[in-house]
Amino acid sequence: MSLIVQKYGGTSVGSVDRIREVAKKVIEYRQQGHDMVIVVSAMSGETNRLIDLAKQLNDHPRGRELDVLLSTGEQVTIALLSMTLQQMGMPAVSYTGSQVRILTDNTHNKARIMEIDDGKIGDDLKQGKVVVVAGFQGCDDNGNITTLGRGGSDTTAVALAAALKADECQIYTDVDGVYTTDPRVVPEARRLDHITFEEMLEMASLGAKVLQIRSVEFASKYNVPLRVLSSFTEGGGTLIAAEDPSMEQALISGIAFNRDEAKLTILGVPDHPGVASKILGPIAAENIEVDMIIQNTGYDATTDFTFTVHRNDFKSALTILQKTAEALGAREVTGDEHIAKISVVGVGMRSHAGIASSMFDALANENINIEMISTSEIKISVVVDEKYLELGVRSLHKAFELEQDPAA
Repeated sequence: MSLIVQKYGGTSVGSVDRIREVAKKVIEYRQQGHDMVIVVSAMSGETNRLIDLAKQLNDHPRGRELDVLLSTGEQVTIALLSMTLQQMGMPAVSYTGSQVRILTDNTHNKARIMEIDDGKIGDDLKQGKVVVVAGFQGCDDNGNITTLGRGGSDTTAVALAAALKADECQIYTDVDGVYTTDPRVVPEARRLDHITFEEMLEMASLGAKVLQIRSVEFASKYNVPLRVLSSFTEGGGTLIAAEDPSMEQALISGIAFNRDEAKLTILGVPDHPGVASKILGPIAAENIEVDMIIQNTGYDATTDFTFTVHRNDFKSALTILQKTAEALGAREVTGDEHIAKISVVGVGMRSHAGIASSMFDALANENINIEMISTSEIKISVVVDEKYLELGVRSLHKAFELEQDPAA
């Protein structure tokens, strides 16, 4: 008998009727002979409602108390789903993260899973029960409730699948899989039947919001096959798994993009050893993440240093950089909040030359200027003016013929 872990997001359990539909789907799988562990999120909008309640009383609630509050959203859902399954004649039992003993570190609001005690779940599965577990939460060594951050239910599901050695972890959401790019930008975007962990990690880190990146990292580390499916339409979804050497990989799997980028440049910095550390050190000290970096050395013993940050961090980073420029004797600091990053991703590019030139040609044909370039083994990213984002994505999607099924 195979074991399947399923996760249902907030929209999938957003109403009593939706919870009934989830229960019916779970029973179908159970009747096919699968052992079932179900991870659920809070009902759609509930987490935001709880945060708003907290902020009406305290502008800066302590992390511990906020976790106590936010964890109640999933507790409601596990109880309602278990009640529904029982009403339909299916034995079921619900557990909060602390009851299952999903042990985390003590970082409130963004805890990391350290260990899972699968004893209770194993016993219940042997008794033929469907086990329903609250996603997004756990507890630390002292028994304090912790939460895993936005999208943490995906991570809970993958971690449980790894601990229980499940045959597959299925993530049910409001989309029917992973696409070659966002269908709202490119209507011809095609759903992928299969994508590797590496490719999905790149897509997630570059702006694709289908899965929380930590859940993909966890699945890759423990080799847990992940399948993204829709709660609202039938279909096979997208399987995310290890690279299969016997499979013919498409050259490029997808085009990812991110609008939330901003660029900062410090000009005319004296070119001495350690200058990069002096520029980025104060940025890192404020927990601002830096993405792409370019350094150009001039003929006058100075260097120009450009990097990108999340747009929300732009003003803070600009203030820090201006102070750094003064301390280093730099000539000028400039910034641009109106940029975007476009990336082509695919493990197939490892064995093919000319991907970069094809990408640059496609953008040049649309008169799109490239401001920054970053590469890795399976991706090439460029920064462009934000106004060219959608045109750039469409041109690259067409250039790499992603609307066509390579198996067709």
